[in-house]
Amino acid sequence: MDGRLTQPLNPRAARLARRFVAALTALNPPRGLGASAAALLLLASTCYGVVEGRHTDDILAQLQDICDGAANAAGFRISEVALAGQHEVSRETVLALAGVTGRSSLLFLDATRTRARLLTNPWIADASVLKLYPERKPFALWQKDGAVFLIAADGTVLERYVPPVFAALPLVVGKGAELAGYDFRKLVERFPDIARRVEASVLVANRRWNLHLKDGIEVLLPEIAPEQALQTLAGLDRDKKLLARDIVAVDLRLPDRVTVRLSDAAAQARDDALKDKKKKKAGDA
Repeated sequence: MDGRLTQPLNPRAARLARRFVAALTALNPPRGLGASAAALLLLASTCYGVVEGRHTDDILAQLQDICDGAANAAGFRISEVALAGQHEVSRETVLALAGVTGRSSLLFLDATRTRARLLTNPWIADASVLKLYPERKPFALWQKDGAVFLIAADGTVLERYVPPVFAALPLVVGKGAELAGYDFRKLVERFPDIARRVEASVLVANRRWNLHLKDGIEVLLPEIAPEQALQTLAGLDRDKKLLARDIVAVDLRLPDRVTVRLSDAAAQARDDALKDKKKKKAGDA
């Protein structure tokens, strides 16, 4: 004897074991099944080790941190915590009981669980936990392919129609305008006298913008340095009253010149004036 205590195998268990081994021997598993089985076995071993080693709380805490980090990056950070009704319990104590930290996210905060944690404090007779999600605000109207949508600053379509209450919002037009419109509108608003005249901002070839003013004038801006072009336009309007004249377009696409196109009536009047001037000169001669 080798000193080890041996116990005979239960006959039923022995039969089951033989059948199991025979079934495994007869199997013709598909390619990749072995790797999958090994992965499952490894996962099962890891989970068993976590539970057996009593690391479950640590693992769950790490998973919570990962989820909160992703949610915060997506815009679901808890920006404010409003408390009401507490007198004997400090704000710090309430937040600690609730488990709300600087890393917590609104998305993964469990209101039911948070309430239950708060009620473990004998001073707290009852508690209500409300999660108020941030809402996107309407920024502009976006026109594309003949349809007009209500959009937020990040380009998200809020409504596929225009509620009357938002009809006065700025209008951006063209493919890509819903994404680039916010930054461009902020640029135009640096020049208030120009911004208040704008009826629509049109993105051309996803590269540059044209402004359509309320009095029918079209302003062609360059792809490069549109801010400088707007500053030039604002200066010409301030000093020369350019936008009050009978014109239909101002071309600012070239950095060294400004091209103005007169309306048909103004062009005809200018031509007539030139003809009269020539006649007078001829008569004087």
